[in-house]
Amino acid sequence: MTAPPIRVLLADDSALARGLLRGFLEADGGFQVVGEACHGREAVEMVLALRPDLVTMDLEMPVMGGLEAIAEIMASKAVPILVVSSVADAANAYAAVAKGAVDVVSKPSLDPDEQRDFVAKARLVSKIPVITHVRALRVGAPTVEAPPPRSQPALPVDLAAASGRAFFIASSTGGPQALAHLLTRLPADFPCPVLVAQHIADGFAAGMADWLGSLAPLPVRLATQGDLVAPGIIYVAPSERHLAVTHSRRLTLLERQSKDVYRPSCDALLESGAAVFGRRAVGIILTGMGRDGASGMAAIKEAGGTTIAQDEASSVIYGMNRVAVEQGAVDRVLALDAIAAAMAELAGRNG
Repeated sequence: MTAPPIRVLLADDSALARGLLRGFLEADGGFQVVGEACHGREAVEMVLALRPDLVTMDLEMPVMGGLEAIAEIMASKAVPILVVSSVADAANAYAAVAKGAVDVVSKPSLDPDEQRDFVAKARLVSKIPVITHVRALRVGAPTVEAPPPRSQPALPVDLAAASGRAFFIASSTGGPQALAHLLTRLPADFPCPVLVAQHIADGFAAGMADWLGSLAPLPVRLATQGDLVAPGIIYVAPSERHLAVTHSRRLTLLERQSKDVYRPSCDALLESGAAVFGRRAVGIILTGMGRDGASGMAAIKEAGGTTIAQDEASSVIYGMNRVAVEQGAVDRVLALDAIAAAMAELAGRNG
C-alpha cells in the first residue's frame, strides 16, 4: 500500500525560492505542496487552515518574520518546521530552533547533491512528533525550571582539574535543542574541555556555536586546526571537516571524503578521544538519526572511559543513541535533564 504524500507548506517571500523547493519536492514524488506563504503571518494562518505535515520556513520575510511565525505556530498548532535559510543568517536559524523549529538546512541550489540532501531532510523532519518532543526542549533564558548557572553548587575545582577528563558529545537530528538544554545547565566553573560533533549543514556550525555561546555559561568556540584542548571550553566541530584530538592534546581537522555520510563524523571525534584520553574520556551520545557515534562510544568504553546515552523518552529521534545502547557501548542511559549533573559529578571525580 502506497503511503500518502507528505503535505508541505512553503513559507518564503521569494517566489523563485518557493518554486525551486516545490520543484525539488514534487520531483521526488513523496510530497504534495499544499500551500505557499509569502510572509510569516500568512504562514501562521495557512498552517491553521491546511494542517500540513511539514512547514519549510524562511526567516527574513515582510509583515511577520520567520522567528515570530515559528513561535506562533508552535504555540497554536504545532507542526514540524524545517528552517531553510542562508548561511549568512545562521545565528538566527538557531534562534529559530530555540523557538521550536526541528532543524536547519541551507537553501539548496540546483546541485543534485544539495537537492537530494534537502528532500531527505524534509522527509525526516516531517515525521518528528513535535508536540511531545520539540516543544518540551525549547530553550531560552534561564527560568525557574532551569536556574542560572550561579545557583548551581560549585565544583571542587582543584579536585576536578586533577581528574583530567575530557567530554566528547555526539548528536544529530534534535541535537541543537538537546545541546542547548544540556550545556546551559553546566556550572560556570566546569573544569574540563567539552568537544561536540553535531551533524549540521555546511556553513552553519559557526552560527550554532555563536548561539550556544549566547546561552551557555562556558565559552563556546568553533574548533580550529591546532587549538590546544583547554579546560572549561566547549569546542564545536565544523561540518566541512571532521574534528579529532591529537596525542599532544590539540585539535586537528581531518579532510572529509566523498564517501563520508555523516558530516562531521561523530565516530572520528569519539575514537580520537578514546585514543588520547583513555579512561579519562567521557563519551555522550544524544538524539539523532543513523548510527554515527556508536563505534566511537565503543572505543571509549573499551579504553576504560565512561559512556552515557540520552534515553528514548527525551530524544527527538532515538537512533544513534539506540544503536550505541544495543551494541553494549553505553554505561549509563539518562534523561537529558540528568546528563549535566552526571557530567559535573564525573568532572569532580579523581580517578
